[in-house]
Amino acid sequence: MTTPPITELSTRARDVFRVVVESYLGTGAPVGSRTISKLAGLNLSPASIRNVMQDLEELGLLEAPHTSAGRMPTETGLRLFVDGMMQAAEPSPEERAQIEARARRGGPVEEALAATSAALSGLSACAGIVLVPRREPVLRQFSFVPLSQHQAVAVLVGSDGTVENRVVDLPPEMPVSALIEATNFMNERLSGLTLAQAQIRLRDEIGRGRAALDAAAQDLIARGLAIWSQDGAQRPVLIVRGAANLIDQSAAADLERVRQLLDEIEGKEEIARLLDSARAGRGMKIFIGSENKLFSLSGSSVIAAPYHGSDGRVVGVVGVIGPTRLNYARVVPMVDFTAQALTRLMA
Repeated sequence: MTTPPITELSTRARDVFRVVVESYLGTGAPVGSRTISKLAGLNLSPASIRNVMQDLEELGLLEAPHTSAGRMPTETGLRLFVDGMMQAAEPSPEERAQIEARARRGGPVEEALAATSAALSGLSACAGIVLVPRREPVLRQFSFVPLSQHQAVAVLVGSDGTVENRVVDLPPEMPVSALIEATNFMNERLSGLTLAQAQIRLRDEIGRGRAALDAAAQDLIARGLAIWSQDGAQRPVLIVRGAANLIDQSAAADLERVRQLLDEIEGKEEIARLLDSARAGRGMKIFIGSENKLFSLSGSSVIAAPYHGSDGRVVGVVGVIGPTRLNYARVVPMVDFTAQALTRLMA
């Protein structure tokens, strides 16, 4: 069914629809005509309100769950409300300060992203999610430090100053001179390259016979680069914080929905792909329920916004996952502010 433009609804229909949606988002319960007549200054009788609600139901904007006389918005109705009627409430100064403080914390970028996502989760009462930028470090300096006859520590220093260590197994009777030879070659020939570029150059120079390395040193460099590349590919690109917030007071009445949602969150790769689609645009993305097949069973919503690097390009996405009964007017601007805070962090 095609969603009618908000302008095609009469003033009376818009007023009743707004009251139904806002009441439902606040309580999670279907709303009856008598309740509406008491909640809002519509100057309409319960009978008139029932007629309007029936019209809205025929348009696919409201539905009556079970045999209840009350109505609640459909996903189509929620989409119409979010896109055309919602009045956003900007984060308070205290909320802004809390998000900013988490984004400015020191340490690795991933830790700041996780902390900011946790703050967003606590403030929104949803699960906070952040898609970590896919970074391929540019190599600045290498060294192989012997630990024993059978192992060495490979030390990699990135152009951004990050230092990472990995233990590399050594073949039997590898001389210390091979470690020195490998270290010198990597610093002289591979510095300034990404891992992928370094692997290509190594293969090229060995293939052309230009690499003045013995077989032991060649093998050591190749295995060292492979370990780094494998580690990078296996790093999680999605951070989830506050999944416990999804088990709220209404969860007891709908345990199957909550179980399905938690299962969906456990499959981080699927959610990461969903968030990755938000990279395409520069603005907010709101997925309501079955609009995305991933959440068609759990009836959940995702609010996501991209954040940018120092060059202005999109490097990641931050957002929340929660039930379709979200306080969109409050959470949407909060996610947007968090994306701005992360953009400042990445600058």
